[in-house]
Amino acid sequence: MSDFRYIVDQAALTEFCTRLRGVSWIALDTEFIREQTFYPQLCLIQIATPDQIACVDPLALPSLDYLLDLLYDPAITKVLHAAHQDLELFYHLRGAAPVPVFDTQLAALVLGQGHQLSYAALVQQLLGVELDKAHTRADWRHRPLAPEWLAYAADDVRYLRGLYPRQLAALRERGWLEALAEDFQALCHPDRYRLQPREAWRRIREHDRLSGVQRAVLRALAAWREERATAHDRPRRWILGDAVLLELARRMPGDMEQLQRIRGLPAATLQRHGEALLARIAAARTEPPEQWPNRPPRPRLTPEQVVRVDEWLTLIAARANEYGIPPQVCADRRDVENLLAGLESPLRHGWRAALIGPRLVGGGYA
Repeated sequence: MSDFRYIVDQAALTEFCTRLRGVSWIALDTEFIREQTFYPQLCLIQIATPDQIACVDPLALPSLDYLLDLLYDPAITKVLHAAHQDLELFYHLRGAAPVPVFDTQLAALVLGQGHQLSYAALVQQLLGVELDKAHTRADWRHRPLAPEWLAYAADDVRYLRGLYPRQLAALRERGWLEALAEDFQALCHPDRYRLQPREAWRRIREHDRLSGVQRAVLRALAAWREERATAHDRPRRWILGDAVLLELARRMPGDMEQLQRIRGLPAATLQRHGEALLARIAAARTEPPEQWPNRPPRPRLTPEQVVRVDEWLTLIAARANEYGIPPQVCADRRDVENLLAGLESPLRHGWRAALIGPRLVGGGYA
């Protein structure tokens, strides 16, 4: 007999949510599919408290409103691992991410337990439990769900409730809990999940190798792809791959003959959308230079500050190593330059500010 509930009817969901009213935190995970869609398709919601576990089947229920009201209760901390994709899913459901959250993957980073550590690896490290990975690629739309699939899904929150108190205690002991709360809050910011087609180009790797006008073209083409992907609920790569977008931005073809020479551009896309692509490219090329999405200029530093950049990078690396954190995830040269110049920098916020200390954040030596 399983030690978790599989909830497939509205009365059971209402009763379960009523019992959870007043809890201070819950462990939360989801199973979803998005290989063939732009928006994630929610297939299962797993919830655990210290004394109960449930797998809620959204495909069997007429409404999730009662459960979502619980998840969006600001008095309840939602504990997740690698929270971004789950929060994105909830953002699309309700137009906002639930708050507050605690991300065990981010906590593992700052506690020196590992960078981008998988849930299974963290459970193995802290709890000594080896999880079954057999159903990682399961199609969660399939019904009925096999008992072993449900057990696998329940495990995704079963051990979160063991990780959370340990990490919480360690962060309190270090005095970093408040600092990390700022990073957790940033995970829920709507700008992380809001659809912004004109900003989609920033997600494309190697965009920084393009010139100003080429970046303007990339911005226009990435926005076109984003608009089509969302309108037709199809993955971006099904519309046009990143490599093709970059090649189009580099070459900036002006007619169908030049467009046909673009490596990797599918013939069907050329036939169906060639004119639209050329129109976007032409429009972007006519934008004045002051409207191009140029890289921000490097801050102007005094000769003394230039010398201090390397000194501070060395100091930050030493402190990171002291805590078991990879130095490269703490700061790069631009982050330090901006800090010295009094500009916005990630070193002013969250766990990074706690790592380097208030005197360094304020511009002095710690």
